[in-house]
Amino acid sequence: GLIEFSVGKFRYFKLNRPFPEEAILRNISSNATFLIFQIHSQYQNTTISFSKTLLPSTSGTGTDKGLVFILRPEQSMCFWYLETSDAEPVQNMAIPLSYSERDPIPGGCNLEFDLDIDPNIYLEYDFFETTIKFAPANLGYARGTDSPPCDTRTGQDSRWRLQYDVYQYFLPENDLTEEGLLKHLQSMAEVPQVMANAIKVVTLTANDKTSVSFSSLRGQGVIYNVIVWDPVLNTSAAYVPAHTYACSFDAMEGNCSSLGRVSTKVFFTLFALLGLFICFFGHRFWKTELFFIGFIFMGFFFYILITRLTPIKYDVRLVLTAIAGSLGGIFLVAAWWRFGILTLCMLCVGLVLGFFVSSVTFFTPLGNLTIFSNDAVFWVTFSCIVVLIPVIFMGCQRILNILTCGFIGSYSVVLAIDSYMYTSLSYIALNVLKRALSPHFRRAFTNVPFQTNDQRALPEGAASWRENTPASVDAKGLGQCDPEEHRQALLQLWCLCPACFSNLQCKSNKKTGLCICVVSLPMHGDYNSK
Repeated sequence: GLIEFSVGKFRYFKLNRPFPEEAILRNISSNATFLIFQIHSQYQNTTISFSKTLLPSTSGTGTDKGLVFILRPEQSMCFWYLETSDAEPVQNMAIPLSYSERDPIPGGCNLEFDLDIDPNIYLEYDFFETTIKFAPANLGYARGTDSPPCDTRTGQDSRWRLQYDVYQYFLPENDLTEEGLLKHLQSMAEVPQVMANAIKVVTLTANDKTSVSFSSLRGQGVIYNVIVWDPVLNTSAAYVPAHTYACSFDAMEGNCSSLGRVSTKVFFTLFALLGLFICFFGHRFWKTELFFIGFIFMGFFFYILITRLTPIKYDVRLVLTAIAGSLGGIFLVAAWWRFGILTLCMLCVGLVLGFFVSSVTFFTPLGNLTIFSNDAVFWVTFSCIVVLIPVIFMGCQRILNILTCGFIGSYSVVLAIDSYMYTSLSYIALNVLKRALSPHFRRAFTNVPFQTNDQRALPEGAASWRENTPASVDAKGLGQCDPEEHRQALLQLWCLCPACFSNLQCKSNKKTGLCICVVSLPMHGDYNSK
């Protein structure tokens, strides 16, 4: 069959395996010196070629592919060929774009990939990071003339003056539809639309490596594009945009439609149930909170250790982490029961809150600063923030305890939600875990979208503060002065041992109607504090 296109117009069509299609573009303007034809599909591969015979140097296969047509003098028509090797029909969207002799040519100085002029963005991903690579561009030139040399000169009259702006565009959360992707790709094909809709992540010069890494966002659709800009002529051109969900649509387990393994869902659901209890009642159930804190402490470090040192499968690692975390929680509870050292236990509580605060700090754009791509600088700064939190709050341990219960308990629910559906807030902790596990993650940009699921999750932390603040305990100080009643209230409020309140005296203030209690607290050594 024959498919006819128009410059700057998107067209939808389907390709079938036994039936390759011929494409034609008529009435090309005489002002145009080169064309970029690009074709997109969601996850099934499509092949685009200059000829019916497929050769590596004249064709490309993938979900986001394009070809550059250098126009001859008087040429006003172009032909190319489209086909797919997939057994199922493939829905495609394509568009041809024209550029003038003043515009830079994307991929015009390609030395790495198969095509002579390659405008494509090559994308690779794993659990940790997504990396895009592209070929350097060349200066534009008129029809019928020779292309400027790529590497004979390095001055302002050569391609070394060109700059590359890398853009990132997030699809709506949990949108895995083909229609949604192809619609949003239209916002990333041409220069004005890219600049208006996407986020500019970094600007590269001709001296920089044409490769950029991002944190992989599993299940979240992301579109990447690069705009090459000529600062002398103030002209620009766009590469062929590339997209990824950082997951596979064809995988039997853990595919894009069913994110998260069964073991992950079980682990984080149980963890969230405990965290939800701690979020609202942890300050009143001290030993349960200590178990929760000890579980986090031991589980986090144990998972990093066995992942880096052993080839054990993920499900086994998760089971061993649960066992190690439980032992850590039991150990912390036993230490409190045996020694009763409040300061040591509150130090552990404060360090967990400090870890969360430090993770939130590097979750912001501050984490993308170039200085933090150095591991030594990152981990020293991260550790300083972790230690700073307990130092600040050690003088007001009640507030420290309430804050930890509220924030850490509610965040455990966020992690559980992420095992069922995408939420960006889970990457507060996941980015730190990735940094600890992968030596290459330091070069990745950690941008994430802030969308509906995240907006719903945020109020939970505020609610936990209100519920976890023992206003009901304070209210027990009103009315009748019953020493036993206030003894129980103070036990819940300060989380101390019952023996500390054996000598409790209360009396009512007639003017204010309040009940004033005085208690003697035994301290270490020969001192008592009233």
